[in-house]
Amino acid sequence: MNISKPLTMLVMVIFSYALTFAQDQNLEMTEKDSIVESFWLVTVGANAVDDSGDEFGELFDFKDGWNMVPYPSRVSIGRYFKNGIGLEAIGSYNRYKEGKIVDNAVNSEDIPYLGLDFRVSYDLNMILGETGFFDPYIGIGAGYTDANNQGRGTYNAVLGFRTWFSDHWGMDFNSTGKWAMDTENATNHIQHAVGVAYRFEVEKGLSRKGMEKLALLKEMEEEQQRVQDSIAKAEEEARLLAERLQKEKEAAELAAAEKAKREAEEARRAKLQNRINELGNVLFQFDSSYLTASDKELLNQLVAIMEDETSLTIKVTAHTDSRGTEKYNQWLSERRAERTVDYVISKGISENRITHEAFGETRLVNECSDGVRCTEEEHSKNRRSEFVIIEF
Repeated sequence: MNISKPLTMLVMVIFSYALTFAQDQNLEMTEKDSIVESFWLVTVGANAVDDSGDEFGELFDFKDGWNMVPYPSRVSIGRYFKNGIGLEAIGSYNRYKEGKIVDNAVNSEDIPYLGLDFRVSYDLNMILGETGFFDPYIGIGAGYTDANNQGRGTYNAVLGFRTWFSDHWGMDFNSTGKWAMDTENATNHIQHAVGVAYRFEVEKGLSRKGMEKLALLKEMEEEQQRVQDSIAKAEEEARLLAERLQKEKEAAELAAAEKAKREAEEARRAKLQNRINELGNVLFQFDSSYLTASDKELLNQLVAIMEDETSLTIKVTAHTDSRGTEKYNQWLSERRAERTVDYVISKGISENRITHEAFGETRLVNECSDGVRCTEEEHSKNRRSEFVIIEF
């Protein structure tokens, strides 16, 4: 019999797998593939006020029109959201210097300037595309300013940008036009600002390039799986052909081959169970049976395995921690099991391929039983759904 065909196929598959693996080594997710999406922001810096009366005509009249103090004079705090909207409160102090032009007249004495402003801003990178270190924005708002011994409400418009050195530290540069609500007794003016910016409670997500890379990595992973399946298929064909040849020579070797086949099936079952175990368990929030986004992602991976293994049948076992009554925990574990099964079925898996069983608090994975003091992390390990292979 000719065994060259399956051997040739096996060599080609292994070569293809080697090329795919080599490509995979050069492609991996890095910190550059993520971006900051939402955060709290504090800035501390300096401000310069141009209230010369022609501030919108002579924007850079530093000598005669700009007023500054030689120490930190502006502080702000704000919250910025994933949709690009930011809310910010700003307090500033300055002094109109003697000899500077204020309201089209030479100022005869130093006069304090106080401002309290609130604004809504929008991150222009939502339109322009993420640029990493450069973060331009525009905004509108309102405030109250006491300038030149005149208090006035103002309508504000801001244009600025931030440049970031890390996920937390950067610089903020902006200019704000302030239009007086009472135009008869107060004038308009411009306030420029620069400051050190610090972000905290930062939430990050993937950039557009990061999402493209993640999709490519997933495609490569699926291709690797297809290659591995092809290798297994080619190996199986070669093995079966070799068994037929061996059967013609010696019946005893056929028996040994049958034993090897049974062991291979057991190994396949163990490998499949390990593959499922590597997904981890669905971990529920305290006193909850609802699935989080990360839970659903885990179950999506389980669904992918079941779609690959069309004869696979599993059982979901659901559990709780020891807090609460035994009767309530039994009911809660039933709900967790049902929600887990319902989600898998909703993704197209037949209901006769997945069953469930609830155990309440009877199968704890640690010592956190009634009356034992445990941390929340220790309790959380017991609030789980697990997966057991029934048939494959």
